Amino acid sequence: MDAQTARAMALDMPGTAEKDHFGRPSFSVKKKIYCTLWLDDDRAVMKLTLEQQATLGEEQPDAFSPVPNKWGKHGWTNVSMGHISERNFRYALDLAWRNVSPKWLLPTRQMPPKG
Repeated sequence: MDAQTARAMALDMPGTAEKDHFGRPSFSVKKKIYCTLWLDDDRAVMKLTLEQQATLGEEQPDAFSPVPNKWGKHGWTNVSMGHISERNFRYALDLAWRNVSPKWLLPTRQMPPKG
């Protein structure tokens, strides 16, 4: 997974805007950030629920880990770009996008579980 592909995937999500967030690209919908790219660290940070964070971390511990501070306890999750496939990144990105999107923007069907 690379940052250019991650950026394209994020911008493909409905209602997404890209903005600078403390020197890093961030992606938000209705002014709520759901993903930031940490280009120098080869990682993304996504807004997941604690349940999603735990599940993905158990399934792919090399790819997903809580941000190691209070933000991690609120669902913010590190995603290691070098340890995740494009398909699994897209799945997690969709979860993060849905977590912050207003209900009226959500499609009526959810993405199928990865597998």
